[in-house]
Amino acid sequence: MSTWKNFMLQDSASPLMEQLSYFHDHALMILVVITVLVGQLLFSLFFNKFLHRYLLEGQLIEIIWTILPTITLVFIAIPSLRLIYILDEINNPMITIKTIGHQWYWSYEYSDFKTIEFDSYMIPINEMNSFNFRLLDVDNRVMIPFESNIRMLITSADVIHSWTIPSLGVKVDGTPGRLNQTSFFINRSGLFFGQCSEICGSNHSFMPIVIESISPNYFSKWIIKMIEL
Repeated sequence: MSTWKNFMLQDSASPLMEQLSYFHDHALMILVVITVLVGQLLFSLFFNKFLHRYLLEGQLIEIIWTILPTITLVFIAIPSLRLIYILDEINNPMITIKTIGHQWYWSYEYSDFKTIEFDSYMIPINEMNSFNFRLLDVDNRVMIPFESNIRMLITSADVIHSWTIPSLGVKVDGTPGRLNQTSFFINRSGLFFGQCSEICGSNHSFMPIVIESISPNYFSKWIIKMIEL
């Protein structure tokens, strides 16, 4: 069972990722139906003896094999376009965080609190504790309250990076000289891991992302502590 899980999407932690998972299953079911249908037709062709050597045209079958793929594409395109628009919406964010990609670490600025900014480096293997995740944990995690609309501004200071959290359905490029934005809503507490998903140099695979989702009360206490530092 654990082997099959490697081929599946991560458990969703946001409404956006839930919708992406539903769309994935929806498209996969259509592909299964098409594969079974085409396989059955090929199987029947190998074992039947219906020869049409003098068939020059078949308007009915041509109409059918033109209309059916069109209908199939419509069933895929409508939920896909709906998701594209949903992913681009920014709904009254409660907190705005600016993310800056560097070679090879991330910097974070809590734009609503001018004094809160920090760098986030991967923890080296020789400095890890027993509870840290190898090649995934960082020294400074991004603290976010759950059940809150978060707006993330992403840019880069050198080359193109990509800020990616699979369980949240978030993947945005950080481009030098450009400010991209996305929003997400975490519906539970926990740790959520991601990595830079753009090949940005020799240490590309060593700039992980860790989001820690906590309750709004604990988040307020963390903000006060960071301001006092």
